[in-house]
Amino acid sequence: MEENFLYQKLKERSAVHALRSLQLGGDYIDYYSNDYLGIVKHSQIEEYLHGSQFPHGSTGSRLLSGNYKMIEETEREIALFHDAAAALIFNSGYDANFGLLACIAQRGDLILYDKLSHASIRDGIRQSFADSFSFAHNDLRELEKKLQNRPSTGGRNCFVVTESVFSMDGDIAPLAEMASLCERYEANLIVDEAHATGVIGENGEGNVQLLGLQHRCFARMHTFGKALGCHGAVILGSQSLRDFLINFCRPFIYSTAIPPFSVAAIRAAYKIFPGKKNERTVLKKLISLFDHTGFKKSATPIQCFILPGNENVKKAARQLLEKNLDARAILYPTVPLGEERLRIALHSFNTEEETRLLIDLLSSAVGG
Repeated sequence: MEENFLYQKLKERSAVHALRSLQLGGDYIDYYSNDYLGIVKHSQIEEYLHGSQFPHGSTGSRLLSGNYKMIEETEREIALFHDAAAALIFNSGYDANFGLLACIAQRGDLILYDKLSHASIRDGIRQSFADSFSFAHNDLRELEKKLQNRPSTGGRNCFVVTESVFSMDGDIAPLAEMASLCERYEANLIVDEAHATGVIGENGEGNVQLLGLQHRCFARMHTFGKALGCHGAVILGSQSLRDFLINFCRPFIYSTAIPPFSVAAIRAAYKIFPGKKNERTVLKKLISLFDHTGFKKSATPIQCFILPGNENVKKAARQLLEKNLDARAILYPTVPLGEERLRIALHSFNTEEETRLLIDLLSSAVGG
């Protein structure tokens, strides 16, 4: 039959307990969403915009009919907040990473990226005309070696790409040291701040600004769909970078623009999340509870409990649901074989009692 090849590939996934399916959230205690500050849970953007009316359609791409005053004003406000020269809004973090990396490096250029970089980064790199190599996760020594050994062809640009907070392990890149290496070897640093936005820094501005590195980065990407509780993403950089993306970034050029309704929500989020100091303090307290066998050490709201084997980690997730706790299993091949895990996302609305129960249940599973 003509669809037999589809069935065969699905059957292969099922055989190793890796078949994905969509599932609805229930009335469980949330340890899986990226709503770190509770902006979605408590409908704070809706409250902020109460009674406001904005169009749900933008009618076209930004280069045709989809550009409008509010989106340009919002980009200027976001650039100012993040201490950047310019900003450009994208429909999603995937579009932003993919589009930037697919177009920015030219034939003969070089991209060096952290081995654990997000799929959107890797997919964009694959689409580019540049040569590319990964370096071991957060390994400054290997990164420097690759920078030293790069060909010295005239005009050859080099880009170093990393996440600020890694989405699966929750660990943090050594950004200050990476910035110094990039300056020493004349490379351009690109940082994905998706899981740092709203969470890291006094006002949730991200790890780059916390370390004072914003003027040492070629580009930064912040998403709005995680701690900020809405949708979309932004690339920050120079005015020349913004102009280049408008001219050469295919996901930007050929996508219908994000509508005013969504941009109003983004604008509202930027009024709300900087003031969430108490919520960030609660997150730090919950993070401090995670110092048990089986958990990878992380200073961020992303905690992970390693439990090798797809079926084992799915079973652990089901057992948590029986206690009204919802943490999602991350399976091979999304993570390497043997590093299957429960990815636990902490939120300011989770309680210490609930979190201690989750930790005790999982620690007992390892001990037993």
